[in-house]
Amino acid sequence: MNIKIIALGKIKEKFLKDGIDEFLKRLSPYASVEIVELSPIEIKDEHLTKRVLKEEGEKILSVIKPQSYVITLEIQGRELSSEQFAGKIKELTNEGISEIVFVIGSSCGISEDVSKRADFKLSMSRMTFLHQFARLILIEQIYRAFKIIKGEIYHK
Repeated sequence: MNIKIIALGKIKEKFLKDGIDEFLKRLSPYASVEIVELSPIEIKDEHLTKRVLKEEGEKILSVIKPQSYVITLEIQGRELSSEQFAGKIKELTNEGISEIVFVIGSSCGISEDVSKRADFKLSMSRMTFLHQFARLILIEQIYRAFKIIKGEIYHK
């Protein structure tokens, strides 16, 4: 399975980088994971938010292959338990999907065009997280999903 995580912005905090690196290392026996970091566009005027989201959306869509299965992280997405998330990944694998792309937008969200491209919209929680935390949590949950799928000890 190939997994691509598209995220706006870079991780600056060492403790988050270390956590992400640790889970990427743990994931390596189960999947090939690529993180694509795109530069967010700074919003200097709140009235320009929609235009900025559209520009960021164009960047995001340019790195998604037509055949990729796209899961966007959205506030209005569907909340899943870890077991349900693992079931979703297993289902996609069984359907022959070779690449899952997860999209983490900017602090303003994601564009309508990216949301429309999504095959599945996922909400991590009703709570709001820093986008850098969302990346770490997502990678840990992907790792947890593979451990659940394989029936290996980790998930409790």
